[in-house]
Amino acid sequence: MVAGPKITFIGAGSTVFMKNIVGDVLQRPALANAHISLMDIDQNRLEESELVARKLISTLKVGATVSTHLDQRKALDGADFVVAAFQIGGYEPCTVTDFEIPKKFGLRQTIGDTLGIGGIMRGIRTVPHLWSVCEDMMDVCPDAIMLNYVNPMAINTWAIQEKYPKIKQVGLCHSIQITAEELARDLDINVAKLRYKVAGINHMAFYLNFEEVLADGSTRDLYPELHRAYAEGRAPKPSMWNDRCQNYVRYEMLKRLGYFVTESSEHFAEYVPYFIKNGRDDLISKFQVPLDEYPKRCVEQIEDWKLQAAKFRDADDIEIKASNEFASDIVESIWTGKPSVIYGNVQNRGYISNLPEGCAVEVPCLVDRNGIQPTAVGHLPKQLVGLMRTNISVQEMTVEALMTENREHIYHAAMLDPHTAAELDLDQIWAMTDELIEAHGSWMPDWCHGPRKAIAA
Repeated sequence: MVAGPKITFIGAGSTVFMKNIVGDVLQRPALANAHISLMDIDQNRLEESELVARKLISTLKVGATVSTHLDQRKALDGADFVVAAFQIGGYEPCTVTDFEIPKKFGLRQTIGDTLGIGGIMRGIRTVPHLWSVCEDMMDVCPDAIMLNYVNPMAINTWAIQEKYPKIKQVGLCHSIQITAEELARDLDINVAKLRYKVAGINHMAFYLNFEEVLADGSTRDLYPELHRAYAEGRAPKPSMWNDRCQNYVRYEMLKRLGYFVTESSEHFAEYVPYFIKNGRDDLISKFQVPLDEYPKRCVEQIEDWKLQAAKFRDADDIEIKASNEFASDIVESIWTGKPSVIYGNVQNRGYISNLPEGCAVEVPCLVDRNGIQPTAVGHLPKQLVGLMRTNISVQEMTVEALMTENREHIYHAAMLDPHTAAELDLDQIWAMTDELIEAHGSWMPDWCHGPRKAIAA
C-alpha cells in the first residue's frame, strides 16, 4: 500500500467541517491512504470526530488511518499538511461578549468575526494560539503547509507571516465559490458556465470580470445583466444558505462601485459605514440587514449538531458529498503534482500593486509540486482599493498590537474601524474597548490587561 500524506487537524472538534474536508480528500485516489491526525482540547468532541472519520473511511472503503490527540505537538509530528479550524472562546462566552458589550454602547453588529470591534477582539485572542501552532510546526514538521480556515482570516494570515515568515501557509475561505453559485442562481445560469477573476482582501475581494462561457467558446459579460436584474427586482433571489439574509447590500454596492463583492451581505454590512446606523432602522429594513446574525446562527448550529451527532453515531455509513472547499485540491496538487488553481490569502508581495506591500491579499494561486504560487493581478480599480484600505488599516493596527504587545493599539484599531467610528465617539470607543478586554479576561493575552495611558480630561 502506497502511503499517503499525514494531514493534521487542529480544532478537529469542528466535526462537520472536518467531515467535509476528510470526505473530499479521501475521494481522491492518490490520497486514499492518508493518515488523518485529529487534535482538539475537548475530549468528547474529539471522540465524535474520530467516529465520523472512521465511518468515512469505512463508507469509502479506503486505506486511510486515524489517530486522535489532546496534545498539539504530538498531533503535528511529521505532518505534511496542517488544517487549522478552531474558535478561541467559542460562542459562549466570547462571541456573546463581543456582541452584548458593544450593543450597550449603541454599536450593533451582524457577524463580528472578521472586522469591527468583534473581529479585533477575536484576532487578539486567536493569533497567539495560531502562533503556538507555528512554533510546534517549526520543531516537528517544518516543511508542512498550513491550510488556515480560522477567522479573522486577514489578521491571522498577516500576523503569522510577521512572526513566523518561514511557515508555509495559505488562508482559505469559501466566499468566492458560494457567491458564484448565488449569482448564477440569480441569473438562472449554470454555475459551471461561469468564468471570473477575483482579487482583493478576504471578505472584500471583487469579481474583476464575471462572464458566461457560451456554446461556441466565446464569452458574454454578465455585469450588465446583474445590473438589470437588480433594477428590475429579479435579483437578489432568497439566499441559498440562510433565509434571514439576502444580498441587497451587495447589489447596492454593485450599483455604486461597478463590481460585485465576494462576501455575504450580512458580513459586508458591518465592513462599511453605510448600512447600520443608529436611528436609521429604515436602512436595516430596506437592505434587510440581519443584526445579531452570528449569535443566532451559533445557537442553531449547536442544536443542529446535537441532532447530527446522534445520526452519525447510529449510522453504519455516512453520506459523502463533495464540498466547495479548496483544501483537497491543494493537498492533491502538492502531493501528486497535478496542477490546480485556487483562491488563497497570502502576503502581498506585489501581487496587487496598489495595495500595501506585506498586507494579506486574496488572489488566484497556482498549486502543484512547487507549492502555492500566487499570481500577480496588478492594479485594482481605485474605488475598490480605497474601500479595502479602510479595512486594511484595522487589520494592520491589530497585528501591530499583537507584535508589539501594546494595549494602546487595540484602541487605535477600534478607532480606525469604519463602522465603529461612524457610530461611536472617541470616549465611547475607548470605554467599550476597556469593557471588552476586562470581560474577556484570561481569553486575552496577559499583556492586554496591563495599564493603559490615562486620557487627560
